[in-house]
Amino acid sequence: MIYQGSCHCKAITFEVDAPENIEADACNCSICQKSGFLHLIVPLSKFKLLSGQDFIKTYTFNTGIAKHTFCKVCGVKPFYTPRSNPDGIDININCLDTRPLGINITKFDGQNWEQHGSSLAHKSQEK
Repeated sequence: MIYQGSCHCKAITFEVDAPENIEADACNCSICQKSGFLHLIVPLSKFKLLSGQDFIKTYTFNTGIAKHTFCKVCGVKPFYTPRSNPDGIDININCLDTRPLGINITKFDGQNWEQHGSSLAHKSQEK
């Protein structure tokens, strides 16, 4: 299914190809908790930026592998390049304008990322 998504002000719009019933991860790390990010990691080939390249700002910290992208107008973080899957993209389900049929949420212990990060590595692989 093709989902449409955007930041709050709609300066950034995108689409993502994902199942009707989405398997999402709720991370308890400080950045995900503070930004309200609900994770859907997919291969980069399943994502298409429709508009807003000039409105995207990037924030990195720690290892610098994750590229946290957000809208420079409204500040919302609709997607980013995750440290666990630098070859994929992580969509914030809260930024999907098309609502999924169902969402199954799994808790992820991002506060202890070094111990658990590898459990996400398969999510950006083509199926």
